[in-house]
Amino acid sequence: MTTLREPLREESASAPLSSVRQQRKFRPELQGLRALAAGLVVVYHVWLGRVSGGVDVFFFVSGFLITGQLFRASVRGRIEFRPFWGRMFKRLFPAALTVIAASMVAALVWLPEHRWLQTAKEIVASALYYENWELAASSADYFAQHNSASIMQHFWSLSIQGQFYLVWPLLIGALMLLVRPFGWSMRATLLTVLSLLFAGSLAYSVWLTEVNQPLAYFHSGTRVWEFALGGLLALTIDRVVLPRWLAVVAGWLGVVGLASCGLVLQVGTMFPGYVALWPMVSALLVLLAGATGSRVGADRFLSSRPLIYLGNISYSLYLWHWPVLLFYLLVRGRSEVGLVGGAGVIGLSLVLSVVTYHFVENPVRDSKIGVTTRWGAYRFAVLVLVPVIAGAVVWQNVSIQRASFEFRADDPRHPGAAAVSTGAPAYDPEKPIIPPYAALPQEWIKWKPGECVERMEQGIEVRTCTVNPLNGAEPAKRLVVVGDSHSMQLMGALRPIQERLNWQLIVLGRPGCPLTATEVLPNNQVCVEWNRIVLPKIVELDPDAVITMATRDVRVGLKEWTPEGYVRQWQELDKAGIPVVAIRDNPRFDFEPSECVQIKGLTSPECGHPRAEMYHAVAPYDAMPGVPANTSFVDLSDYFCTETTCPPVIGNVLVYMDDNHVSNTYMNTLSPFMQEKMLAALGWKDTSAPR
Repeated sequence: MTTLREPLREESASAPLSSVRQQRKFRPELQGLRALAAGLVVVYHVWLGRVSGGVDVFFFVSGFLITGQLFRASVRGRIEFRPFWGRMFKRLFPAALTVIAASMVAALVWLPEHRWLQTAKEIVASALYYENWELAASSADYFAQHNSASIMQHFWSLSIQGQFYLVWPLLIGALMLLVRPFGWSMRATLLTVLSLLFAGSLAYSVWLTEVNQPLAYFHSGTRVWEFALGGLLALTIDRVVLPRWLAVVAGWLGVVGLASCGLVLQVGTMFPGYVALWPMVSALLVLLAGATGSRVGADRFLSSRPLIYLGNISYSLYLWHWPVLLFYLLVRGRSEVGLVGGAGVIGLSLVLSVVTYHFVENPVRDSKIGVTTRWGAYRFAVLVLVPVIAGAVVWQNVSIQRASFEFRADDPRHPGAAAVSTGAPAYDPEKPIIPPYAALPQEWIKWKPGECVERMEQGIEVRTCTVNPLNGAEPAKRLVVVGDSHSMQLMGALRPIQERLNWQLIVLGRPGCPLTATEVLPNNQVCVEWNRIVLPKIVELDPDAVITMATRDVRVGLKEWTPEGYVRQWQELDKAGIPVVAIRDNPRFDFEPSECVQIKGLTSPECGHPRAEMYHAVAPYDAMPGVPANTSFVDLSDYFCTETTCPPVIGNVLVYMDDNHVSNTYMNTLSPFMQEKMLAALGWKDTSAPR
C-alpha cells in the first residue's frame, strides 16, 4: 500500500480544509534563505577555505518544508508515499547524476591515479545516498584523513537529506496510524515526537562531537535534531505573530547571524554539537520574521528577484561548485584559488548551475514522467542511476587491477634504499616505478589475521599487535615498537628483520600519539591518557629494547626537534633498565610527493625539497639535555635525502604514500640498512643468515 487515507480529527473537527491549505502559502523569503545559505557555502569554500554552517540551514529548511507538507497530508487523511518518493526522484536525480557523471569523466582525465579507487567508491556512495557513511568510515581511518579532498565529498549532506526524505514520511505515516484509533491530535502527537527527536539527537550530537568530532560531523543521527527543529517550526509558525518592529529585528539578526557563523566559529571542527544551534536559530529567526511588510525588513532583501532566482538554482550551485573548485586547484597545481581564480570558479559554477537548472532539472520536473504511469518516476530513476553506478563499478575494477604488483627485495630494477649505498641514480627511466600509483592508498603496513587485539583500558582504546617468529620458534629477542603512525610505519622495515633474526615484535601504536610525557605535545587528552597506560605495560613486558621516534616535524624551515616529553619517557624506561632505540624522523611535506610526480613528472624539482631546508646538519637530540645512557639513536636521513635534495623517488621506488608517511614498499627496501644500524646501536650480533 502506498497511500494512507481517512481524515483525522484536525481536518474533520478543528481545522477546515481551507485553513489547512492556507498554511501552504509561498514564502519568498525562504527561497532567499536558501540562496543565502548556498552562497555562503560556496564563498566560504572557495575563498576562505572554511565551512559556513549553510548546510545546516539546508537541513533545517528541509525539515520545515517536508514536515509541513506531510502534516497537512496526514490531516487530510492521505499520505501518498509512491508519488512523494517519485517526485523526489524527479527532483534530485537529474542534477545530481549529471554532476556525478561529469565529475567521473573529468576525474579520468585529471585526477591522479592513486585517488581513482576511493573516488569510484564514493561515486557509488553518492549516487545511492550513503556518502556520509562512507566518509564517516574514513573519519575513523587515520590514514584516510590524510587523503586529498574528494570530488564527491560534498554529497555527504545530500545523502543525509536523501535518508531524511525516505524516513520522514514513514515516521509521520506511522504516527498517523497510531493516533487514529485513539482520536489523538495529530499536531500534538507530532510535536511531542519531534521534541523527543530534537532533544535526543541534540544530546547525542553534543556527546559524539566531544568524543569523536570527525565521525559526528558525518553521522546521520547527529543531524536529526536539525530536521526536527525545522519540523517543530512548521507546526507552530502560523501561531506565532511578532510585532512588525520585532520581526524586522529578528529577520536581520538571523541574516547577520548566518553570515557571520563561519567567521566566528570553526564549523569544520566544532560542529555539529551545541554550537550548530547558531545557524539553526539564525534560520529560525528569518522564518519567524516572515513577511514584515517593512521597507527595511530582511525579507525585502531575501525576497528580491536575484535572491529568489539564486534560491531556485541553489541545488545545482551546491552540486557544481565543489568539483569545479577541486579540479581548478588540481589542474593549476595550487592549494588556494586567489581572488581572481575564485571569481572564475564561482562564475563557472553559476553558469553550469543555470544550464543544469533550465535544461536538466526543470524539463524533468515538469515532464509527465510518473504522471501518466504509476511507476514511471521509479523506472526513470533506475534508468538514469544504473549507468552511473555501472561506470563507477567498472572504474573500481580497473583501479584494483592497476594497483596489482609484485615486489621482490632482490629485484635490481627497483633497488629502493639500496641505490643510496651503491650510488645508483634515484630514478632510472629505463626501469619501472613501484608501487603503481593506484596502489599507493594500500601502501600502509599489513597485519596478518590474529596479530592485533584492541581492548578498552581505563576508557581508552589500546591496540596491541604481536608478531611472533615464523614456525612457532622461541623468540631470540623481544622488542616493543611504540608511538604514533611514524613509529608504526617502521614495521615495513622491521618485519623482515624480525623474520631474519627470529625476534618477537610487540607494537603499541596509536595514530597521532607519540611516546611522550607532556600534555603540551600532543595537545590531546586521549593521547596523554594513552601514554599513561602504555608505559607501565612496556615496563611489565620487560622487552630487550624499545623502538620509538627521536624527532618530529622534519619540514621546510628546519623545524625538526626532539620534544622534552620524549626524553622524559626515555628516562622512565632507563629506570626500568630497558634500552631504547630512537629513530630520526623522515621528511614531511605540505603536498603529496607521489601525487606531484604523477602531475609534473618523475624528475620535476618541484616534487622534492632541498635537504638543507629539511634536516639540521646536527640532529637535535645530540644537543638535547637529559638524554639517558640507555638511549641510542638511528639516523636514516641519508636514505630519505641525497646530499642535496629529498626526492620523491629513490631507486625507482616511490618513497611516500601521502604527504608524510613512507610507503611500505620503500620501507621494505630500507630493512637491511635499518638492521645494520639498529644492531650497531644496541651492540647486538647479527645472527641472520648471510644475504
